[in-house]
Amino acid sequence: MVRKILGLTLLIGLCSTTAFAAVLINGAGATFPYPIYSKWFDVYHKMNPEIQFNYQSIGSGGGIKQITAKTVDFGASDGPMTQDQLNEAPGRIYHIPMVMGAVVITYNVEGLDKNLKFTPDVVADIFLDKITNWNDPRIAAANPGVRLPSGSILVVHRSDGSGTSYIFTDYLSSISSAWKAKVGKGTSVNWPVGLGGKGNEGVAGLIKQTPGSIGYVELSYAIKNDLDYAELENSSGHFIKPDLDSTAKAAQGVKIPDDFRVSLVNSSNPDAYPISGFTWVLIYKDMEDHVKGKAIVDFIKWAIHDGQAYTEDLLYAPLPAEVIEMIEKKLEQVKY
Repeated sequence: MVRKILGLTLLIGLCSTTAFAAVLINGAGATFPYPIYSKWFDVYHKMNPEIQFNYQSIGSGGGIKQITAKTVDFGASDGPMTQDQLNEAPGRIYHIPMVMGAVVITYNVEGLDKNLKFTPDVVADIFLDKITNWNDPRIAAANPGVRLPSGSILVVHRSDGSGTSYIFTDYLSSISSAWKAKVGKGTSVNWPVGLGGKGNEGVAGLIKQTPGSIGYVELSYAIKNDLDYAELENSSGHFIKPDLDSTAKAAQGVKIPDDFRVSLVNSSNPDAYPISGFTWVLIYKDMEDHVKGKAIVDFIKWAIHDGQAYTEDLLYAPLPAEVIEMIEKKLEQVKY
C-alpha cells in the first residue's frame, strides 16, 4: 500500500511538473499566412512538446486590435500598422517578416482552356465597377483567341479587416489614380462594388460556388480550392504567372527599412509578380512574460531559418538572406 501511495504521489508530481512547464502562446490575425503558420506550429510543437500555440485566423485587422489590447501574445498582419496605430499601442511593437506571398486574381468562368491575362487598368476598372461584363473588349484584348462569356462580372472582396486587402488595395492605388483618389489602400476600405467574404477562406469559397465571380486571395488558397487565377501584366509590361520565383523577385532590389514596413507591390523587377508582399508577426519590444517572451523569440528564430524549408510546399516564397540577417539583429533588441 505504501509503495502504491508513493508511486501515485510520484506520478502526480510528474504530471504537475509537466503541466507547470507547458507554455501556451496565443496569437491572432492574418489569414494570408495561416497555412504556413499552422505547419510551423505543428512541427515546432513536436520538437518542443512544452510549447503550444493557439492561433486564431481572424484577419489582419483583428490581429492588430488584439496585440494593441494585449489580449494575445503576438499579432499577425499582412498590412503594416500605421504610425497612428503604433502610437496608440501601450508599448513599442516590432514588425517581423516571416515569409513572402502572392495575392492572386481568381475567378470562376466556365469553359476556359487557359488562364486569363489582365492588364493593371482592367483589374482596377473591374473593382471600380467600370468593367461589368466578361466579354468586355478590354478583357478580350489581352486574351486573343479566348472565347469569353457574355455574363456579368460579380466582384468578391473581403468583409473583414484584412492584410490581403491591404496588399491588393496598395497595388490598385499604385497603378490607378482613380482608385487611389476614390478608395485608397487599407486593411478595410469602402468597396465600390461587390460581395464580401470573411477571410481568404470565405472569399475563395464564394468564388468557387459563384459562376461569373472574381476576387483576390493568397495563392495557396486559390490552389487549395482548385480555382483559376490570372497572369498579370507587371510594371515592365510582362505578363507574369504568380509562383514562388516571381513572388521572391518582388523583393529583389528593394531597400528594406529598419522597421520592415515596406511595400513590395508593382516591383520594378521585370520578372516580378506585381501583387506580392511580406507577412509580419507583431510583437512587443518589451515582453512582460519572460517565459513566453523567450519562447516566442526562439520560435521566430527557428521559423526564419529551419522553418523556411516548409515554404515551397505551401506556396510561399522564403525570406531573402539579407532580411533574415536584419531580423536577427532586431530580435536581439527584444527584452524579456
